[in-house]
Amino acid sequence: MQAAVYRGVNEVRIEELPVPRIGQRELLVRVASCGVCPTDIKKIHYGTVPPPRVFGHETSGTIVKAGGHVEGFSVGDRVGLHHHIPCGTCHACRHAAFAQCAQYKRTGITAGFEPAGGGYAEYVRVMHSCLPGVVKIPRRNSFSEGAMLEPVNTVLKAIRRLNLIKRDVVMVCGQGPIGLIFTRLLYLFGIRVIATDLMPKRLQLATKMGAKSTSKPGQKKLANEIDRMTRGRGLDAAVIAVPIDAAVEEASRMLRGGGQILLFAHTRRGTMSEIDLSNVCVDEKDLMGSYSADFTLQQEVARLIFRRQFDVRPLITHRFPLSETARAVELASSPTVDSLKVIVDQTA
Repeated sequence: MQAAVYRGVNEVRIEELPVPRIGQRELLVRVASCGVCPTDIKKIHYGTVPPPRVFGHETSGTIVKAGGHVEGFSVGDRVGLHHHIPCGTCHACRHAAFAQCAQYKRTGITAGFEPAGGGYAEYVRVMHSCLPGVVKIPRRNSFSEGAMLEPVNTVLKAIRRLNLIKRDVVMVCGQGPIGLIFTRLLYLFGIRVIATDLMPKRLQLATKMGAKSTSKPGQKKLANEIDRMTRGRGLDAAVIAVPIDAAVEEASRMLRGGGQILLFAHTRRGTMSEIDLSNVCVDEKDLMGSYSADFTLQQEVARLIFRRQFDVRPLITHRFPLSETARAVELASSPTVDSLKVIVDQTA
C-alpha cells in the first residue's frame, strides 16, 4: 500500500509499506478521508517525536477485514475511528482525566512503524483497545463528515469543562477550523459568542456559525462590545484557540471575577509565558486547559454531526489526494484567506 511517511523535520514522503496485519480482535480499515490536525503538523515541523511514523488521526473509511473475535462490526461497514481509548480503571480515569491515562497515550491505530494514527495511508489497523471508539457512518453521510468526529469531540470535551449557563457571554479567540467549531457548538448550547480573528472573511464565517458579535483583537470596539453584551460585568469565559500569549492577556483583562480562560492551542512544550497570578488568586479567574478527545462523548458527537444539527461540511475547504499529503500539511500549517479544514481524501 501507499503511505505518507514522516522521515524527519518537514519531511513527509510517499512510500510503499506492507498492508497491516490484524489480530483476532482487530479491524483493517481502508482509509477514505483523514483530516490534517495541528498536533500532527507540530510533530512534523518541530520533530517532537522520532521518525519514521505515519500520522493522521481524524480518520474514516470502510472495514475490509474483521478479526474472528470482533463483535458489532462487519466487512463493508463505513466507520469513523477514534485513536485513543483510556483503560477506564487507573487513577487518572477514575478522575475522568482520560487524556492522562497511560493506555490513552498509547495510540491504538497504525499503518506501520510506531503507532501514530496512520490515516495518511491506504489502510490502517485498528487495535482492540480502540474498538469502543469506532462509530458507524450512516448511509446518507459522507466519509468527510466521519473524519470530523474527532476534532468536534475535542471541542465538545473542552466546552464541558467550562462552567456555563445559557446566555453567558464567551469570547472565542481565533476563528480557524477549531475556533469555528467552538463558536458553533457554543451557539447550539445557547451561549452568546464574541468571535475574534485577524481575517475579515473568518469573522464573516463566525457570524454564520452563530457568533453574536465579531471583532479583530486588540481594538476598542471589542472592549465596548463586551461591556455592552455583559452590562459591564465582563466575559464569563474565553476560549483561546490560537497559540498567542497576547490573546490570553487580553482575555484575562476582559474576564469577570470568577470567570474562566480555557487554553486549547498552547500545545508546544518548553515555551514560557508571563501571567499575573493575582488574577487567579484574588479575582478567582480560572486558567485551565483541555487536550484531545473523550470517547465517552463519541455518540453525542455522532448525533450532532450525522443528524446535521452541526453541519460540518462548510468547514471543509480543501481536499488533497494521498500522494499530495505534504502539500495538505503545508496548506494547513500556513492557511490562506480561503482555507479552513484540509482533508486528505482517497474517495476519488
